[in-house]
Amino acid sequence: MAAPVKTLFYDGFWKNNPIFVQVLGICSTLAVTNLLANTLFMCAGLIFSTAMSSLTISLLRKQIPARIRMIVQVLIIATFVMMVDIIIKATAPEIHRFIGPYVGLIITNCIIMGRAEAFAMQNKPIASFIDGIAMGLGYSAVLIIIALVREPLGFGTILGYKLPALQIWWHQWTIMVMAPGAFFMLGLLSWFARMCQLPKEKR
Repeated sequence: MAAPVKTLFYDGFWKNNPIFVQVLGICSTLAVTNLLANTLFMCAGLIFSTAMSSLTISLLRKQIPARIRMIVQVLIIATFVMMVDIIIKATAPEIHRFIGPYVGLIITNCIIMGRAEAFAMQNKPIASFIDGIAMGLGYSAVLIIIALVREPLGFGTILGYKLPALQIWWHQWTIMVMAPGAFFMLGLLSWFARMCQLPKEKR
């Protein structure tokens, strides 16, 4: 079991990363990465939703009629996403005010839908659960890296706390808290990751 688990995590986190390899989930990448706190809540929500949805769909895969499988998948995903939305609203209402609309969009996120159709419907529950976690972690790693750059450069803070060095000599870049800043960071990170993935002879 160790080898498949290792392979699943390697694929989800690096080889087939949902953002810089599959180019999925870009909407939330642009929308919530201007503040690290928002990013962390969004990432936790997606990991939970992807893992639990994949597990549930895999458990029911033999009972789901093929002609309505997409409808059933959306209903299962929506159930877990609504749970995430309620939990965030109850525990962090200020953060929910900013990311609430994007949490709802997890239901139609290409990452979670893609893993349900391509993996969970074809594989056993444990493998599907691990795949969901791995893909969620791969997505989260990219968002957190982007947020760790955008928030300090755009606001001069990290997790809302002011960074003294940046407050003294750094003039905040407004563009870094806007969508173009996210596009710029995503492009740079994707380019760097893809270069690392290429064999040395092809670089």
